[in-house]
Amino acid sequence: MSIAFVLGNGESRKQVNLNLLKSCGRTYGCNALHRDFVPDTLIATDRPIADHIQSTGYALENRFFTRKPVSGRGGHRIPEPYFTYSSGPAAVGIALDDRNRRIYLLGFDLGPNRDNLFNNLYAGTEFYKKSGSVPTYTGNWSRQIFKLTQKNPDVQFVRVCGLTTARLPDLDALPNMTHLQISEFLDRINNQKDL
Repeated sequence: MSIAFVLGNGESRKQVNLNLLKSCGRTYGCNALHRDFVPDTLIATDRPIADHIQSTGYALENRFFTRKPVSGRGGHRIPEPYFTYSSGPAAVGIALDDRNRRIYLLGFDLGPNRDNLFNNLYAGTEFYKKSGSVPTYTGNWSRQIFKLTQKNPDVQFVRVCGLTTARLPDLDALPNMTHLQISEFLDRINNQKDL
């Protein structure tokens, strides 16, 4: 079974050694992830960060999707079904297009951090809100993920949950969406157990 890891930038992802994922499946990431790790596919929908990523030459050497690729910079246009989606859900859609049959969602906290503030590993850096800012509204992200999961009943989705992962009844109710605690996921990855 082909496995994908779609990496959101919520704080729950912080303790995962992303390099261990490469030998287990394909990796898909969002926005500033490329500063720390080069996934198999990177997606950025917000124009300022997408243009910046392309200006660095990243998209000439790595698979990169955005809404409006800069001509000659190597980026690809996000496929039509996901064109209006946010970066994380668009990454899930592209992982589906790549025919992955089990998709792990890491760092998809979809809510505030433990202090009820902006939940993002890159808070306070270029293109991101400051640390201590109010949380970002995540309703559109959860609706887009719900829609993708519902439209692909033959794909297994696993949402890896940490202390900052919001419980969302709509996602909990999906028959092809399971939830795995971060401690169990880390045990499987770190000790090379079956996923």
